[in-house]
Amino acid sequence: MKPPCEIVVWYVIPAIRSELAKELLNLGMKQKDVSELMDITQPAVSQYITDKRGSGIKLNENVRAMIHEFARQLAEGEATKAELIPRTCSICKKVETMDVLEQLNIDKSDLGEDCQSCLGSEAK
Repeated sequence: MKPPCEIVVWYVIPAIRSELAKELLNLGMKQKDVSELMDITQPAVSQYITDKRGSGIKLNENVRAMIHEFARQLAEGEATKAELIPRTCSICKKVETMDVLEQLNIDKSDLGEDCQSCLGSEAK
């Protein structure tokens, strides 16, 4: 079994980036501009929008709403590239641990005591 921190790196962060890239494109940004803003390559943006990357889990509506609002703020200049990491972390912390574990068919009891809260929100 993968440790929770690896689940965040392989599934949660890519899902957040995918949703953010898609929303920025929906707001009229070009792939090149999205890649520069998100500090990722243009091929990475392409993979996010075609679900070749970041589609391993589905984010709940509350998390998606946070991402959409952040994308709007970025597109309208109300937020800056400097906010990308702290805002991504903030969004990541709102991802429901049990939801991710269920989607990946992982039993919470497989996690050690020290790993109970590594997925952002506390495992319940």
